Amino acid sequence: MKRPNWTELAVRVLLLLAGLTVAHLGVTLFLESDLGSDPFNVLVQGLYRALPWPGWMTHGRVHLLVSLLIVAVLLAAARNYVRIGTVLCMALGGPIIDLWTVPLAPLFPETLALPWRLPALVAGCVILAFGMTVVIRSEAGTGPNDLVAVVLSDKTGKPFGPVRVVVDLCFALAGFLLGGVVGLGTIVCAGLVGPCAQVFLPVSGRLCDFCLNKIRGDMP
Repeated sequence: MKRPNWTELAVRVLLLLAGLTVAHLGVTLFLESDLGSDPFNVLVQGLYRALPWPGWMTHGRVHLLVSLLIVAVLLAAARNYVRIGTVLCMALGGPIIDLWTVPLAPLFPETLALPWRLPALVAGCVILAFGMTVVIRSEAGTGPNDLVAVVLSDKTGKPFGPVRVVVDLCFALAGFLLGGVVGLGTIVCAGLVGPCAQVFLPVSGRLCDFCLNKIRGDMP
């Protein structure tokens, strides 16, 4: 049995953590714009409102439960796609958002007009897309909702960007039908993140390859 290259694994995890930090900077900008939630969270909102959860089940716990269910399904259907990074994405996403909220919240007072909130939303989606592609290219795993798009893209042979748009729209529609709130931000996110990710994937791939080649000694 081939022994794992622990140094390479460590670099892949570090790349994943860097991408996750950048991606959640984008998520925080997105949320602080106060123009709606991302499609995956709309689904969580809808499930949280539609089902008779016990009192101790908070929105955040439903979010984690939905993520775990997605991972469980993918473990059964496409086990090789679920890796250590998937667990890290689920465990660290919330704390990283909380970390970014502290410096970013003062930039978005309640009196900030819509025209200034919209650029924050768009910037957040673009930053989210870049960070997400670094996570994907690290090949150490990815977030549960991104994982769905990655698996479908690979299985169907379709480009990741359009597949991600379809996945986001399905999440948003299902959440809306269940009672989740769809705002301008949800629509922008569903239409923008996938195409931006398609643009960034080659760039992120070269970045990750550069770092991995360095530690393998393939580059001077």
